Amino acid sequence: RIVTFKNPQLARARPAWAMKKEDGKIWTDKKGSAWIDPYRQEAWQYPIALAKEAARIGFDEVQFDYVRFPENPETVEREVKFHNPNRWRREEAIRRFLHEAVRKVHAEGAIVSADVFGLVGSARDDMGIGQSWPAIASEVDVISPMVYPSHYSPGIWGIRQPDLKPGAVVARALRDAIDRNRSLRKAGRPPAQVRPWLQSFTATWVHPHQRYGPEQIREQVRAASRLGITSYLLWNPSNKYPVG
Repeated sequence: RIVTFKNPQLARARPAWAMKKEDGKIWTDKKGSAWIDPYRQEAWQYPIALAKEAARIGFDEVQFDYVRFPENPETVEREVKFHNPNRWRREEAIRRFLHEAVRKVHAEGAIVSADVFGLVGSARDDMGIGQSWPAIASEVDVISPMVYPSHYSPGIWGIRQPDLKPGAVVARALRDAIDRNRSLRKAGRPPAQVRPWLQSFTATWVHPHQRYGPEQIREQVRAASRLGITSYLLWNPSNKYPVG
């Protein structure tokens, strides 16, 4: 897993690559983190070099995370002066980065996956962060939407309390993703394999919420399996996973 554009350490080491404010100072998000400007092609070479090195030392897959622009696009557009001489749209910058990364990582014998927000499989735009399903799924080998039930708004798809209905949320999100891949195939663009991130943490900030243990995880896995998706990833930020 390579954290791509949300990289405060790289921004400090190479401030010329960082997202900047109008006055030239480094911009930071609401948590104080600096980001690399995805439009700066010279900055792409750092995560790509890491990916190539990972492949050389034996990893068979490299996963790019935070391969996107920051959230809150209206605020970002108002506060940031991007370096975009080619006048690319956000999703075009992300697509071109992945295209170059895939070409170079494949040459080292590994495959490439990318994490995307869960709603990217359902949205018809780039959600303001440069993540467009057709653009990304047509470039990488594996695409991993983060379909965490706790991250969906109450009432979405008629599900009043998403955190309490993990199977229903995962099923609907992945059906949308499968439909998007079907459209890509019809257009002659072979899509990436869908391998979702599933929730293995308890979202205590959501009200109401439930504890996510083995049964809640199994419910998500079963929902994916019914759609023919048998490969998945589990996420818990503390790296503590239930047994049983």
